[in-house]
Amino acid sequence: MNLHIFDTAEQIAVAVGNMMIEQLNEKPESVMGFATGASPVPTYKYLIKCFNEGKVSFKDMTTFNLDEYCDLPVEDKNSYFTFMHENLFNHIDVKEENVNFLNGNAEDSEAECVRYDNLIDEKKIDVQLLGIGQNGHIGFNEPADKFTKGSFKVQLTQSTIDANSIYFDENPMPHYALTMGTVSIMKSKKIILIATGASKADAIYGLVNGEITPNCPASILQVHPDVHIFMDKAAAAKL
Repeated sequence: MNLHIFDTAEQIAVAVGNMMIEQLNEKPESVMGFATGASPVPTYKYLIKCFNEGKVSFKDMTTFNLDEYCDLPVEDKNSYFTFMHENLFNHIDVKEENVNFLNGNAEDSEAECVRYDNLIDEKKIDVQLLGIGQNGHIGFNEPADKFTKGSFKVQLTQSTIDANSIYFDENPMPHYALTMGTVSIMKSKKIILIATGASKADAIYGLVNGEITPNCPASILQVHPDVHIFMDKAAAAKL
């Protein structure tokens, strides 16, 4: 596990962005896994900047996203499909046919998860970007009695619903989502996790120094052969 500590989120964005750009310049057809939330947004802004400066192309890249809400139109401003397009995809030269999401509106969610996992197994993710929740969750893999395997439909916790409901004014806050499982995430060749702020300090301690337990889903990353944790000093305070 490689730990990288910086002063600011902007410094993290440059370091993470450069690692992703190096991957794409060495292997233009790389398969990249992306995450939503506040943590990766500065990195996405940096990638757009570098694209506009001619330092990288995304035209041969294939993408997978960690998760998507159920029963929410993809064009809704709060869907993760919309988030990724507004914050990255609309501003670079990635081909839409190479962009992959779980379909949260699929009639058969189990079949949809199998389809997604099979496609991931076929393509093989080179680099997976992650954030981390205050309770150690990655994707929508919340603390549980056992680690999850493939993609699955998850009922959102009340704390997640309470925290995110303020963003939903046109459509009601979904109570379910589809997410990649922890074992699916672990199949990625390289994993990059970003954490900023004092509220993530306990989760980072559990990830790096804690027991490997599904009560802190991110702790499974301890056994991955190529993990890079990028954090600011506040997030790293308890290490």
